[in-house]
Amino acid sequence: MNPSTYILIILAVFVLIAFVSTFKVVPQRSVFIVERLGKYSRTLEAGFHVLIPFIDKIAYKQNLKEQAIDVASQICITKDNIAVEVDGILYLQVMDPQKASYGIDNYRFAVIQISQTTMRSVIGRMELDKTFEERETVNGTIVSAVDKASEPWGIKVSRYEVKNISPPQSIRDAMEKQMRAEREKRALIAESEGDKQAKINRAEGDKQEMIARSEGEKMRKINEASGTASEIEMVAVATAKGILEISKAINMEGGMNAVNLRIAEQYLTEFGKLAKTNNTMIVPADLSDIAGVISSITSVLNTSNLSPTLTKTPVRKS
Repeated sequence: MNPSTYILIILAVFVLIAFVSTFKVVPQRSVFIVERLGKYSRTLEAGFHVLIPFIDKIAYKQNLKEQAIDVASQICITKDNIAVEVDGILYLQVMDPQKASYGIDNYRFAVIQISQTTMRSVIGRMELDKTFEERETVNGTIVSAVDKASEPWGIKVSRYEVKNISPPQSIRDAMEKQMRAEREKRALIAESEGDKQAKINRAEGDKQEMIARSEGEKMRKINEASGTASEIEMVAVATAKGILEISKAINMEGGMNAVNLRIAEQYLTEFGKLAKTNNTMIVPADLSDIAGVISSITSVLNTSNLSPTLTKTPVRKS
């Protein structure tokens, strides 16, 4: 093979390389930074583009997607002098490809370093217990610090998440004992609260029962009183009607004589009962009363045109 053939082959390869380097296809959500003769020329967005061979060069390729960057674990000293190991994950996105290419040499390395230093600063202002409770505060502080520092680089930090906070083994053992004691304390408190509530419920039930019973007793007494009052009223009304009828009968012709007769009969009847129930013979102090009663009865009977037959028993003198 003569030298001219070699020259032709080399020339063909050179032309092929130049042809290939002339046409560029940029993927979606990516941009290419083009330099012309070592100076920034333009930014190629997604699509097909043609470059000038040996003059235009793709200097940087930037990804516009949101990126998740793992922040390696580091040792942080808390406010109460406890060494904890903390790691996290950072989410960022390239907003200005030109600044991301020329603003800093390696923006990923830079944001990781800022995240770690900010993490140490934030943890150093907190006690160990607060580091577990204030994760949102830690995340917000780191995002604010990194976003402010990366603004000249065309980077937007969206969020930061603390993954793990690992204290030393001795601290973990102490924390486990503390949590166990706290759980036992809460269990005892819950049990006592339950017992207290049960006693309150029982007392409330007894109270309601006593109230119900007293209400029932009250209603019973009211009903009895109402019945007694009604009975008294009915008796009084009946008595009043009876007295009214008696008064009417007395005012009628012969009424007073009937009253006197009735009184005399009751007098004799009660006197007889009194004599039967006692061993001692009771004699009225004034025997004329009996004669007066008998004469009254006789008078009434004579007035009423009755013919009573009185059997007189001779009285023996002792």
